[in-house]
This record gives sequence, structure tokens and C-alpha cells, in this order.
Amino acid sequence: MMDVRRAGERYRGGDPAAGIESLHAFSFGPHYDPDNLRFGAVIACNEERLAPGAGFDEHPHSHTEIVTWVVEGELTHRDSTGHESLVRPGDVQRLSSASGVRHVERNDGEVPLRFVQMWLAPLEPGGDPAYEVVHGIADATPYALPAAGAMLHVRRLAPGQRTAIPDARFLYAHVVRGEVLLGGEVLGPGDAARVGDAKDLEAVARGAAELLLWEMATG
Repeated sequence: MMDVRRAGERYRGGDPAAGIESLHAFSFGPHYDPDNLRFGAVIACNEERLAPGAGFDEHPHSHTEIVTWVVEGELTHRDSTGHESLVRPGDVQRLSSASGVRHVERNDGEVPLRFVQMWLAPLEPGGDPAYEVVHGIADATPYALPAAGAMLHVRRLAPGQRTAIPDARFLYAHVVRGEVLLGGEVLGPGDAARVGDAKDLEAVARGAAELLLWEMATG
């Protein structure tokens, strides 16, 4: 079964006056929806836009796997375990907040920053915080997130290109840019599909497109 959620249905958040615009795909903060708390291990998929100089001041996380995909611009990350990095388009950033960590996320650049941040629930709570950035991940290299029983696949597609969708008990697809045809539905930028028991699916790009896919075994 495939459940399509359109970009226009996302909950609007952030603080536009401070240069922060947020779009939430799941129940988030004041946007509480008991019927939209998670899919598989995914508990948040936020599209964030930060104006130059804007950002999220130091704030805490715990018991969450946080994966960030930069679309344009550069994200400055600093956390309480001493990590500081610049995350650019094509990089995958992971912060395992585990028993607790604090971090800062800012746009210290001169151009607007846009990124997609996805939160996944770990299979087991606790543990020690961990952090890594994989620079320039390739399309053919899935990013494993064993703590959440999940695998991230990045697909950058040329016009008309087809790509197989991983078979999975839970499959979450998010369109970063362009349009793709998936399961008979055309998905545009910001659209997402939640597929239960995904099998023998493929996506076809209608023009150049970029797609993030979460393959998950449990929910």
C-alpha cells in the first residue's frame, strides 16, 4: 500500500522573522497529530530553509538518529561532544543523540541554505552519542543506519532514467527536486510516499530528479 503525502500538506513551522522556514511531514512540536507520528522508524522529515546568518541555537536531543541532507548552501554544525563541521550538498551527516547531546545548526554562509533533516527512532534507547559526515556519497552506495534498522539510498536521476526501489517492509520516499513517477503517482519536490511491504517498484524521472529512500525492516 502506498500513501502519498504532498508538499502542500506539510505543517509549517520555524520563525520566518528570524530567517527560518520549516516544513514538517510528521507531527512536530505544536503540530500534534496522533495519526501522523511515524512511519517505520521515521519520526520526522523536515525541510529547513535558513537565510544567511540564521540558525538554530544550541538545543538538546536524545534517543534519536538524526540524518541531514543538504540541498543547497552550507550547514555549520557544532555539538557538545566537540564536533564542528561544514556539511555541503552531496554529504550525509549523522548525529546519534543516544543518551543526550546538544548541538547548533547555522547558516554562516552568504547564500540561502536548504536541507532535509530526517529523524529515526533507534531500536534501543541509550548509549553514547556518535557523529559522522560522509562526503560526496555515491548513488550506488547505500548509507546504513543499523541503530534504527534502516538504510538510506540516494538517487540522482537523469531525465527518463529508471531506478529500482528497494524491497522493504517499510519504504519512505522523499523527492528533493524534480519529478518522479512512482507506483502510478507523479511526485514533485517535497512530496513523499510511504509504502508498506514495498516490492518490485521502480521510479522514473520526469526531467532531472533527486530522491531519498529509506529502506526499513521495522516500525
